[in-house]
Amino acid sequence: MIDTHVNLHHHLYHDDLVEVLARAKAGNIHGMLSICDKIDNFQAIIDIVSPLDNFWASVGAHPHEAKDHLGLTTEELIQFSKNQNVIGIGETGLDFHYGLSPEEVQIRVFETHIHSSQGTQLPLIVHTREADMKMGEILVSEHQNSNFPLLMHCYTSGKDLLKKALDLGAFVSISGIATFKNAEDVRSNIKYIPKDRLLVETDCPYLAPIPKRGQRNEPLFLNHLVEYLAEFLGRDLGDLTSELDNNFFSLFTRAKNSVAK
Repeated sequence: MIDTHVNLHHHLYHDDLVEVLARAKAGNIHGMLSICDKIDNFQAIIDIVSPLDNFWASVGAHPHEAKDHLGLTTEELIQFSKNQNVIGIGETGLDFHYGLSPEEVQIRVFETHIHSSQGTQLPLIVHTREADMKMGEILVSEHQNSNFPLLMHCYTSGKDLLKKALDLGAFVSISGIATFKNAEDVRSNIKYIPKDRLLVETDCPYLAPIPKRGQRNEPLFLNHLVEYLAEFLGRDLGDLTSELDNNFFSLFTRAKNSVAK
């Protein structure tokens, strides 16, 4: 399987990243997309993934960091995306829960990322929290201007936004939150996702799935999530894991062209 959203540059991996990756490989996690949360971390992420087969990176700024990226331009993001290891734009989006960046600033920086995705046709990796109405408005409006591939990452928002995103051709990624006892809304949404547009992620080091909840998350734990999803969906585990890989390469076409055989 491929973990579609990891934060390998996080300080919680500074002491044992080699061991974390070795455990993942032994557990049949054969690829990872390491996500950029702010431009200052981009080179560190590239340094991690570039020596490794089937490891990729994104480039972008998390909505929490938007206040520090007001000067970031579409042209700069496109230039960063020319690195052969980059297969996606983001993580970007809107997060109105914590308010770590003003809403209007988040919107402006988010639109810069969208325009970069439109220009490169690299998938836009979207974080959204408590911003369903504005997120839906922006995605629909921008798609009317110019198409772009879309991934709704770690989806926990409402059904209306989910349906809008799916109508735009979005893929949707599910995290370990789906295993949490109180995550009934997340599980309900999973049933709306076409099987050829479902992806999975750890978002490690955050959101460890049951039975590892409360621990530092790591890519190996993706197995717990996928085993849970196979049972929840009534699917054969082997069939589901194959489909998840196929879905990843259907969305991230640059990764498909670079995959090690």
